[in-house]
Amino acid sequence: MNRQRGIALSGVIVWGIVIAIVAILAIRVLPEVMDYYKIRQAVKAVAAEGSGKTVSDLRQAFSRYAEVEHIQTLSAADLDIFKEDNKVVIAFSYEKRIPLVANVSLLIDFRGSSTGSGSAQ
Repeated sequence: MNRQRGIALSGVIVWGIVIAIVAILAIRVLPEVMDYYKIRQAVKAVAAEGSGKTVSDLRQAFSRYAEVEHIQTLSAADLDIFKEDNKVVIAFSYEKRIPLVANVSLLIDFRGSSTGSGSAQ
């Protein structure tokens, strides 16, 4: 007996739709995630250089990093700057709404700090 093997046309269409949805989601979300990592890197760099500086100096330093890295999602005024165990800690938190299709959106809460704990205080 000869058995047929392979995938039916309907299976190809279903898998094509699934792959297209995942690709669209990745294309929409990936820039926002990359922005988050740029912000986190800038916050850590500013906090590492921040010993002995005032809060306004730290905000200006972050603004310079944001200008170089083209960060427009978060401004220096949105940063929470405080001292913990005699170290400067810079925390941030923001929401990003990503429109997907028609009136369907994806809402992501981003949080981070210079200590690496990932939570704003």
